[in-house]
Amino acid sequence: MRFLLVEDDVALAVSLSEALANQRYAVDVVQNGEAAWQQIATIDYDLVLLDVMLPKLDGISLCKRLRDRGFLKPILILTACDASTDKVAGLDAGADDYIVKPFDLSELFARIRALLRRGEICASPILTWGSLRLNPSTFEVTYGGRFLHITPKEYAILELLMRYGRRVISRSVIIEHIWSLEESPTEETVKAHIKSLRHKLNAVGAPKQLIETVHGIGYRLNMPRQSTLVEELGSERDALREP
Repeated sequence: MRFLLVEDDVALAVSLSEALANQRYAVDVVQNGEAAWQQIATIDYDLVLLDVMLPKLDGISLCKRLRDRGFLKPILILTACDASTDKVAGLDAGADDYIVKPFDLSELFARIRALLRRGEICASPILTWGSLRLNPSTFEVTYGGRFLHITPKEYAILELLMRYGRRVISRSVIIEHIWSLEESPTEETVKAHIKSLRHKLNAVGAPKQLIETVHGIGYRLNMPRQSTLVEELGSERDALREP
């Protein structure tokens, strides 16, 4: 998932973006409201973390402008103002939630997960595809009951594929959702991650073509054959019986 962090405190922005990256989120950072407006107009963000006191366009005004123009994704206000009037102003402008600085990171992450669960992006707390299970709350992935040890980027790609299901997702869309603007990966980078992810899935018993390449377009997940499903369920029961 890709977030936009709008924060003019450079030190806070750096530390917060690093913490979010450790939680498997791709994060772009801008330092004023007008820059945020331009970014959101061109990039499909899953969530916006928005400071209130910003140069050029303050956070409350930006939030209201976004909602007036039909932006529906979650907006979480970051504010140093603890007065109830400031909180009310943010919520009335269209923010989904707020958190007061200084805040505990674990609370921030919990609020982010709650906001994502409310929306269409995270309607189900645990994603499943046949015997493949991905838990966004714990970042655990299993296949047939066996844990999959994958990198943060591989996890993010797999989560995106599971959310898209049978819909084809292009390499450019994968890059847009998973990498920040500062990282600038190529499509070859995506191919390398897909290859590694397939290898790790195969190692725990997944079908070789679980991740299908649609040539010239992108990738999608394959529906398991009925016979394969029976075999997978048997493997999962065997794994659960193991001491």
